[in-house]
Amino acid sequence: MWPEPVELRGEHVALSLLSQDHCADLQEATADGDLHKLWYTSVPAPDQMSAEIDRRLGLMKAGSMLPFAILSPTGKAVGMTTYMHIDAANKRVEIGSTWYRKSVQRGPMNTECKLLLLTHAFEALDCIAVEFRTHRLNTQSRRAIERLGAQLDGVLRSHSVMPNGTIRDTAVYSITRFEWPSIKAHLQSKLSLPRP
Repeated sequence: MWPEPVELRGEHVALSLLSQDHCADLQEATADGDLHKLWYTSVPAPDQMSAEIDRRLGLMKAGSMLPFAILSPTGKAVGMTTYMHIDAANKRVEIGSTWYRKSVQRGPMNTECKLLLLTHAFEALDCIAVEFRTHRLNTQSRRAIERLGAQLDGVLRSHSVMPNGTIRDTAVYSITRFEWPSIKAHLQSKLSLPRP
């Protein structure tokens, strides 16, 4: 299996292999801000969380996803993220299907989470590129991806059908192996800055 399950830990966040043990925390997390009601993203509703965990674990067994629970320093699950669209032959992964409860958004958790995932991808898995994808109209997600230093590769127009039946244009970003040292320094610098 590539990539193999791994636990990643930083100062502000830890990433643990997703399991049903995280279900209650994640049900509470998705209710914080009613994230499941946002039309331009796919965050599971509280009553759908157990099924979503099973879905992601099924994709892991099939070799196309490595799902994580995002944990606060107290060990409480506050969101989910994954390595997905895994392409072992070409050493590429996408970091995606990521969401955080509203009360922890716009803090250091996302920056450190991405730093941990990118460091593992480039330095342990020897990836040649890491992708990020989001709805073209999800400006909050696009700005967050751009703040990481990822470059826009393009927009896949009429790419997929959303749960509400609308058609999604998908903005595709990436970071390459050659860009990684600068991106890493950038993310480490962002984490070292004092927060208001």
